[in-house]
Order: sequence, then C-alpha cells, then structure tokens
Amino acid sequence: MIAIIGILASLLFPVFASVKRRGHSAACQSNLRQIAMAFEIYVQDWDDTYPNNGDPFLWMGRKWRWPLKDYLALAANSTPGNPMVGTKKESSILLCPADTVAPTQWDNTSYAYSMAFYMTPTVINTMHDISQTWSGSPQCRSQIKTAVEYPSHKAMIAEWLSNHELPAVGWDSWSGGRNYLFADGHVQYLKAKQIKPANDSCPDINLTHDGIRGKDID
Repeated sequence: MIAIIGILASLLFPVFASVKRRGHSAACQSNLRQIAMAFEIYVQDWDDTYPNNGDPFLWMGRKWRWPLKDYLALAANSTPGNPMVGTKKESSILLCPADTVAPTQWDNTSYAYSMAFYMTPTVINTMHDISQTWSGSPQCRSQIKTAVEYPSHKAMIAEWLSNHELPAVGWDSWSGGRNYLFADGHVQYLKAKQIKPANDSCPDINLTHDGIRGKDID
C-alpha cells in the first residue's frame, strides 16, 4: 500500500506543480491588466504622455511605481532619499505570486517598465549593451502615445525575472519566459525566444530597435 501511495504521489506531484504554476501565471496576468488600466488613465491625464521623471533608470519596478502611485492605489510612498524603498511594505498588484526574489531584494516589485517609453528611438539605438540600462546617464525625453507605431507588438511592462520557469533569469537571457503587457493593453505569456533581439542582442524590451517605434514581437 505504501508503495502504491508513493507511486501515485510521484505521478500527481508534477500535475499539482503544473496547476500551481498556471495559477500563479494567471494571477500575474491579472496584475498586469490592472497595471495597464493605471497606465491608460495616467496617459490620459498627462496629455497622452508616458511616465518620465528624468531618471534614466525609471524602468526599474522600484522606481516607476512612484509616478503612478495614485493610479496604482499604493498606500506607501518612497523613502526620502531612496526611491528604491517604500515607507512600508504593502501587498499590491506589483508582486507576481511566483516571484521569490522581489520580496527580499526589490521591495515587492516584480515588473519593469521599458526605457523605450521615456527615451527617444535615437537614444535607444545608441545603446548596445545591457549594462547601459543601469549605468551612465542617457538623456530622457517624454514619449507620446501616438509615437507607438506597433502597439500590439511593443511591450511596455514585463516581469523582470522568468518567474514561471526556473531558473529565474532576467531580460538578458534567452532562457525561460514571462508575462508581457503590450502598449495596446493586451497581456501575453511569451518565451524569451519569441522576443526579437534588441540593440544589445538580448530579448530586452528596454532596448528595442527603434525604441517606441519598434517591435518586440513579429
């Protein structure tokens, strides 16, 4: 009997794990749809302009959330002098339930915002190494909604890590996959290999060729 139970457990465990992963991914997609609504209202309020506060590293989830704080219904503010940390921990739509890294390292934020939405295509096309997305001081310039030439093909927000496929890797890896929010508001789970190579030769929606005017998927 014990042996039978063990065999059944070995057969069912992968099924349960798969169901759990699908549930986490569905919850993550729900988060992104709510984030899409927040962005849409923000853009309407700001003359069809995407968030830009002059910080070249605004793409990091711990930063872009603050300009959209009121639209995301966040209770906390950023800590004075440190925009990476909130004044208190809070449960929010910014955390993917499968993300085990963000709660300890990234102040409960799983999603990053493409630099292409606050830098010109010309500036984006001068950046050919992913390290330039977290170093240097590239010039920021507000981008408008009508500049997006392929809204259903240009990703605006995505999970930084491939939380639903281990190992969890970032936008510089061709492994795994993640949920993406596109400029037209639709959310889609895609393998990294389905993303077009960016200017840094990675599936990196920060450095999409031609920036806001370009495509991340065919």
